[in-house]
Amino acid sequence: MPEAVPRKDLQGVHVRRLLPALACLALVAACGSGGGSGGGSAGDDPIRIGLIVSLTGNYTPLGSEDKKAVELAVEQVNAQGGLLGRRVELVQRDDKTAPDQGVVAFNQIKDDIDALIGPVFSNSALAIEPLAEREKLPYLSLAPVQEQVEPIRPHVFVVPALSSMYAERYLQYMRAEGITRIAVAYDSKSAYSVSGHEWTVRLAPRYGVRIVVDEPYETTTADFSPLFTHVAGSDAEALVFWGSGAPGVTAGKQYAAAGLDVPLFLTGSQASSLWLEPMGAAAEGMTVQSAIGVVGDHLPAGRQKDVIDQMAGPFEQRHGYPPPQFAQDGYSASLLLFEAIRKAGGTDSAKVRQALETMDLVTPNGRFRYSATDHSGLSPDFISVNTVENGKFVPTEWAMEQLAKTVSAG
Repeated sequence: MPEAVPRKDLQGVHVRRLLPALACLALVAACGSGGGSGGGSAGDDPIRIGLIVSLTGNYTPLGSEDKKAVELAVEQVNAQGGLLGRRVELVQRDDKTAPDQGVVAFNQIKDDIDALIGPVFSNSALAIEPLAEREKLPYLSLAPVQEQVEPIRPHVFVVPALSSMYAERYLQYMRAEGITRIAVAYDSKSAYSVSGHEWTVRLAPRYGVRIVVDEPYETTTADFSPLFTHVAGSDAEALVFWGSGAPGVTAGKQYAAAGLDVPLFLTGSQASSLWLEPMGAAAEGMTVQSAIGVVGDHLPAGRQKDVIDQMAGPFEQRHGYPPPQFAQDGYSASLLLFEAIRKAGGTDSAKVRQALETMDLVTPNGRFRYSATDHSGLSPDFISVNTVENGKFVPTEWAMEQLAKTVSAG
């Protein structure tokens, strides 16, 4: 691989703007103000944040919610005077729910941005990751797949709770509910689903859970009846379904029609009106995980609830529905990046990376504690296990007890 051309120079100013910046520094020096001490400041030059998400293709419903949330966060910070007195601008691209298009999008904007958010599609996120690392570009991924942070890559940070955390949270819930035998289905074409399945298999023995049915499917699967037949013929006490996008709706509707008495457990990818609305009444009683922000209305007063409300109120007023899981991720990524730039005193990538690695910040997704050895920052404690009641996600009694402990401790 050829050596990367330096992306920036002169404390965060883009190379293409180098000559005008030198002229400005010369003027400052002539006035005796000691130019160059801003630690990455570029005066009135905007801070440019890249956003790559799926705006077309299978993951359009996910990426569009991330886009709405990041745009809201940018509007809010600019209304407060920007970051360090500089306006924040978004440079947006569509990965078209395809890893190769994610790479194309990255290469189009990498020289014009100070940091990157996205994508939500795990396969695209994994394709972009080594490129962001090569460019030494601070990158907050909206995909929860484990491989992004194991091993640690200095400039790559993950915002959603990892697949392993969703797997572990369900297993904690199962132990509390006395569930010891489960069926698992996972999308073999989705990195998120494959990772979630692998961690479910790995962690199940620790929680006294045995997997009695274990079946892959593909994103394009239209008929889940064979899966349900196998589950019905087993002694499984629950079916855990790993999938994103359309399969969650297809499987959910067919499950309801099949009349199984085995409860269906869905992951955070279904924690959205994008799943609830097409499911309609068929969703009632199903179990769905989510980030803590999705169930903010059920939390006690405090810092965590305040941060969730800061996003949820304006988002719902603008779009007519509560912010779904994916919007929570996009908004949380924005807050983390804004705070890192403030702490760094500018957009110097090394300083922003260091600021992220010392981050302790409450967001709608929970309290992040990134470190040099942890670039995921969250714990399973900030995941809620919910049931669908009257078309809304409502934390289970167990989840309410757990979340109340978590927010009071933070």
